[in-house]
Amino acid sequence: MDIAAEIAVAMADEWLPVVYRDKVRAQRTRSIKIEVPARENNAEIQYTLLGIELKIGKHRFACPDLATARYMRVFARFGCSDFAIPYDISRISATADELETSWQRTLLLLGSSVQDKPARTAATLRFRLIKAIRTEIAAIGPGEAMPTFDRQTRQRL
Repeated sequence: MDIAAEIAVAMADEWLPVVYRDKVRAQRTRSIKIEVPARENNAEIQYTLLGIELKIGKHRFACPDLATARYMRVFARFGCSDFAIPYDISRISATADELETSWQRTLLLLGSSVQDKPARTAATLRFRLIKAIRTEIAAIGPGEAMPTFDRQTRQRL
């Protein structure tokens, strides 16, 4: 059996794509697009004089608050460039907590599965796991983009 399938079965409702589908996409959302490579990325939250930014490689993305930065970091780690974020800003922090907890539990299960395997095999299995998560999230989709309005004419663009 594939490592991603094993971990998905072990985690059941706590599997990250299931949390995304059932807790994020089930409610009203906005879609976000960030330019990140489709691979595992090192995403850092940085506090600057201008506010909070999410740094992925050489790229920086301005975030309105810490909860949004934490939420976006989860998807940036997997290389997901299109994803949904809850429209209600009061739900972003709790959802980010659930997604981060799911990711950490996934890492623990992966670690216990590969502890007796060579480093190269462990890296390959981690790559496959992240690709499987990214593929499932892409299949669920980000939903429709929120319409933008011209402030002067108050009409949809």
